[in-house]
Amino acid sequence: MPWAVLAVVLAAEVMDLLDATIIAIAGPSVRADLGGGTAFLQWLAAGYTLAFAVGLVTGGRLGDVFGRRRMFLVGAAGFTLMSLLCAVSPGPAWLVAARVLQGLFGAVLIPQGLGLIKAAFPPEKLGAAFGAFGPVMGLSAVCGPILAGVLVDADLFGTGWRMIFLVNLPVGVAALAGAAFVLPREPADRDAPRLDLPGTALLGTALLLLVFPLVQGRELGWPWWCWAAMAASLPALAAFQLYERRRARAGRSPLVEPSLLAKRRFNAGLVVGLILFAGLMGLTLVLSVYLQSGLGYTPLRAGLSQSPWAFGTAVGAVAAQALGRRLGGRRLLVAGTGVVALSVGALLATLALTGGPATPWPLVPALLLLGVGMGASMAPYFDLVLAAVDEHEVGSASGTLTAAQQIGGAIGVAVLGTAFFSWVNPSSFTGSFERVLWLELGLLTLAGGLCFLLPARAREDGAPGEGTVTDVSAGVNVAGVAG
Repeated sequence: MPWAVLAVVLAAEVMDLLDATIIAIAGPSVRADLGGGTAFLQWLAAGYTLAFAVGLVTGGRLGDVFGRRRMFLVGAAGFTLMSLLCAVSPGPAWLVAARVLQGLFGAVLIPQGLGLIKAAFPPEKLGAAFGAFGPVMGLSAVCGPILAGVLVDADLFGTGWRMIFLVNLPVGVAALAGAAFVLPREPADRDAPRLDLPGTALLGTALLLLVFPLVQGRELGWPWWCWAAMAASLPALAAFQLYERRRARAGRSPLVEPSLLAKRRFNAGLVVGLILFAGLMGLTLVLSVYLQSGLGYTPLRAGLSQSPWAFGTAVGAVAAQALGRRLGGRRLLVAGTGVVALSVGALLATLALTGGPATPWPLVPALLLLGVGMGASMAPYFDLVLAAVDEHEVGSASGTLTAAQQIGGAIGVAVLGTAFFSWVNPSSFTGSFERVLWLELGLLTLAGGLCFLLPARAREDGAPGEGTVTDVSAGVNVAGVAG
């Protein structure tokens, strides 16, 4: 029975991960069919990740209050239904709205998996259970872009891009059926912390004030209210922090432990994560648009072109396990970030030599190197940052880190996407992509410098609290990848 629980949780994780990775490849085809401006492409990715990030911590609390099995079923049912609504979307606004709701249901679904697995497996087998995530998630990441290209190019039953969402339906139904039969029933925790809905609303408002004008501003001609909204996001974040402090002093459970925001190392880790994921997720969107709209690649060819990136990520993560103890977490994180920067430089050199490659082969070495650096960077990141927090703050810190990862992705899609579409014209796709790569190098340099504010190593083997941190960080990595 425990392995059946793991299979159900993995099915949900795969459904979510595939949905997150295939949209970048299918985006240009979606826009060609439904219309909409370039901001529509950005919202397809940013709308999902932003909703997922804001709802993530509250989604975990819902499992504590109402039971993880029940919330898993609600999340899986809602995610599957939203996939259907995405597939039948008649226009851009409908599709973006369905993607946002899909992100919210994903935020309910994904956090339940870790708790369900920990409840199903005895402690001595938890390592084997979590070890199954790596190969499954790695394979899903590699197959996602390729599957998107195959489905869009095949145009099965005349569905075109809509099949990328319809493919979720059988997986979602299977996950629901399996969950109903194998997930253990558990009583709700009456002593669980109450939901911080006002805090969630304040955080969501602050982020929307920042992301919305970043995405829409270029198409609207940057009216005054765009700048006013971005400026207002700062006092909105300050109001969120003030409310969280008051809530904590009143003895009510806050969305984010205020003591975390007083820790320099944790704050540095948040900023490093925001920058890294902003650069990587923004680059994913821009690369896909460049390959298809700039170089004329088909969706399948574009998906195959990006597969070395996904494969390299798996290789880098495996290599990091062997190098982490020898180098220390901070050195490995800096080295991984440096390898990513080197790969961006290799991409710039490739573009300079080819003027825009006619085939994907010249891009393979740089994209493979990009994946290796990304995998090596992500492996030590969560343990390093969580090592800076106290034991009672680990739960809040892990949720905050995962949310920051998704928020960084949404901001990166907004910033790099807006920059690319601002510079691009039909005769300068390669030049615009090169400018984005230089911007990416600047972000990586900044992130690499901030890494030195983190501790040299995470908790040593056998240190108090290490088991808790390791378990939580494993769950955070899975949730982050899936989102």
